[in-house]
Amino acid sequence: MATGELTHSSTAVDEEPGYGAAVTSSGRISAAKMYEPAGPISPFTTQQLARLDEALTLASRETGLDFSVYLGDLGEDTRVAAEGLLASTDNPADSVVVAVSPGQRAIEIVTGSQARHRLPDRGAKLAVASMVASFKEGDLVGGVVNALRMLSDQAGAPQH
Repeated sequence: MATGELTHSSTAVDEEPGYGAAVTSSGRISAAKMYEPAGPISPFTTQQLARLDEALTLASRETGLDFSVYLGDLGEDTRVAAEGLLASTDNPADSVVVAVSPGQRAIEIVTGSQARHRLPDRGAKLAVASMVASFKEGDLVGGVVNALRMLSDQAGAPQH
């Protein structure tokens, strides 16, 4: 059975169906409609998402820390929301969350208890300054990618 909406009507169709529609032998109207994707549409192109994914993968691989990026509203207390995101990761102690809320003009970088030893506040502040400069130019993905590079350079290779 094809997907679509099936309705039964006890009355015959008296009017001519519109463009892209036809009356079937059962009296049902079959209409062609434009495809509309379900769910929200991403504000990023496929290339931008690939660039962001690559930066996250490289930062995590090079440092041994788990980097995550959150883009969206952070609510009233942005710091508490970012800390909540950190707590929701698989390994909060070795994680770094970069939370960006463009609508609120807020950026939070939160580090776990172990990651904090390798990534001091000064390094996070420099990454935030870099993101702000890129965001002012309208380059959201570029700002996040550059910040991830800066953070992974600051954290360095995992220490065994």
